[in-house]
Amino acid sequence: MAFERVGVVGLGTMGAGIAEVFARAGLRVIGVEADAEALARGRGHLERSTGRAVDRGRLGEAEREEILRRVTLTTSRDDLSEADLVVEAIPEILDAKVSLFEDLDRICKPQAVLATNTSSLSVTAVAAATGRPGRVVGMHFFNPAPVMRLVEVVGTVVTEPGVLDEIAGLARRLGKTPVAVGDRAGFVVNRLLLPYLNHAAMLLENGVAARDDIEAAMTLGAGLPMGPFALLDLIGLDTAYEVMCVLFDETRDRRHAPAPLLRELVTAGLLGRKSGRGFHGEPPVRRESERAAVITYRVEGEGAGAVAERLAQAGFKTSDDPDVVLRLADRPVVEHAVRLPRPDVMVGVHLVGERVAEVAATALTSPGAVAAARDLMKVIGRTPVPCRDRAGFVVDALLYPYLNDAVRMVEAGYASIGEVDAAMRLGCGYPAGPIETLEMIGLDRVRDGLRALYTEYREPSYAPAPLLDHLVTAGLTSFPRP
Repeated sequence: MAFERVGVVGLGTMGAGIAEVFARAGLRVIGVEADAEALARGRGHLERSTGRAVDRGRLGEAEREEILRRVTLTTSRDDLSEADLVVEAIPEILDAKVSLFEDLDRICKPQAVLATNTSSLSVTAVAAATGRPGRVVGMHFFNPAPVMRLVEVVGTVVTEPGVLDEIAGLARRLGKTPVAVGDRAGFVVNRLLLPYLNHAAMLLENGVAARDDIEAAMTLGAGLPMGPFALLDLIGLDTAYEVMCVLFDETRDRRHAPAPLLRELVTAGLLGRKSGRGFHGEPPVRRESERAAVITYRVEGEGAGAVAERLAQAGFKTSDDPDVVLRLADRPVVEHAVRLPRPDVMVGVHLVGERVAEVAATALTSPGAVAAARDLMKVIGRTPVPCRDRAGFVVDALLYPYLNDAVRMVEAGYASIGEVDAAMRLGCGYPAGPIETLEMIGLDRVRDGLRALYTEYREPSYAPAPLLDHLVTAGLTSFPRP
């Protein structure tokens, strides 16, 4: 069907952005809010967003006025009676969404499509509340909607043939990239992103590494646009907590249970940017660390020669009885430390990318050795990330389970390799999708890293996905594509 008149119910930041996207594409939009005060806030969102676009040279003033004229604002849902499509963008409360869709089903013409912008709730449950379950879909935009290019188009087991294609076509008309998926909690992006963020909170809570060190590891080391805690603050800790609860309710996977630290911050009202404080908001606690005045060293492990050469060029000297032994590894190094006459001088060093060095202290490592290793990494131009001597340290511990989840998603046929990669690039601004990232790192290396994580934590979801294991066993270095 041709979508020319579209309704948007809920004009918060997200809903107003969706209304703007439709109006920019030339559609007539009916924006609905609960009362006059909320309607005025919605109008303000629209005016500010389009005004910023004018200021940045992305819209002309005349074009902006035309966009605003296409949007009719009202407090009456009955004004949606002739809409071809209605998109719901109210808060993530299932009972509220079900009640709204029951009302929309009564008001809207029989051929109209009803869409929910939910990020994680069951589209099937919403559809079942109507007399037209085959014409109820998920249409999940990303914030800010006028900028983000991804739209997850979600179908259910009762969606009528052709409806998803029509909605995907509309998304393309809006200048978006649609990814069509089934009705699973979190869809693609949140199902991959939120467990990673939750895992970062667990590493912080368990003292594996400090907040700012984890942030540096994932931005400077893994190349992500934001660290996990900055992203949690941007999303809203309450929103992240709710999504994790939905994921856990569906999967019963322990990794999807919200981290206690996340629950504690939400209960305290520390919700991130929206409240002014979350994981960030106060200056970090400055840790007084011992400085190494004179450092002698020895480097062991794969790649030791290059590191030793750079340190020698900087004037540092090797010794048979060094202040610090740098063990280059991507696995815990305590088993190597216990073989030394002085196990307290060994520090694990994992070089990540071109800018980061994870500095892993064992249970035996002295503070002086940690300080020496940290300072030596700075000498060779690396940002040191102090952490405990645990499988995966920081980057691999966070990155590899995320990649494994993506493989499982592809293996199950829930989404294709191209869809999963596009979803994470466009929905999160990642430089590469998870399958692309996995192939760049190396399938065998990720498989072996997951095995190490599983050996240490005995977490079933850390076991390599069978597809990944089979590809490595077959000697392949990339995923087969049609």
